Amino acid sequence: MAVKVAVFVGSLRDRSYNHRLALALQKLGPDDWQYENVPIDEVPYYDQDSEAEAPESVARLKRAFEEADALMFVTPEYNRSIPGVLKNAIDWASRPKGQNSFAGKPALIAGTSTGKIGTAVAQAHLRSVLAYLDVPVMAQPEVYVYFDPDDLIDMEGEVGVAATREFLAEVMRAFEEWIVTVKAGQASVEKGETAETV
Repeated sequence: MAVKVAVFVGSLRDRSYNHRLALALQKLGPDDWQYENVPIDEVPYYDQDSEAEAPESVARLKRAFEEADALMFVTPEYNRSIPGVLKNAIDWASRPKGQNSFAGKPALIAGTSTGKIGTAVAQAHLRSVLAYLDVPVMAQPEVYVYFDPDDLIDMEGEVGVAATREFLAEVMRAFEEWIVTVKAGQASVEKGETAETV
């Protein structure tokens, strides 16, 4: 199944650990998938007064969400939450009211850090935000990667530890199944089918 995935990395640092993780996940996903790595630092600070005449950078961001079949968020954890630049991009993409650009898109959340709890708290916050915005996020497996050793994933996204490589490949297999499940459920709803009650 050919799928277009919009990838959002919460770190702006060039080839950060989370950029490397995002590349690794892409390399380990299905061969026929297409990935668009979407910049999130081009949009201004969200300002409701600017919604009516939002800049082209906002339009590009919203199109990236809208044209994707699925979403991948790979984020570090800053002060026990998600980076402000990622939240800002999400806020823009969900507005104006009634024009949420990613409602219904199946999503994967992942993250890595040199701390042993990975990005667990940031991911919990991101899940809460996306749930409110009607984004069905894959629940399992959770992807909290402890980035140790320092060359766990190289600059090109090659994973140097076999166990980590197999785990990330498993994540992408589960994500593929999750997309199929979400799309099938949406198709059933569109056809007017309902779940049989017991």
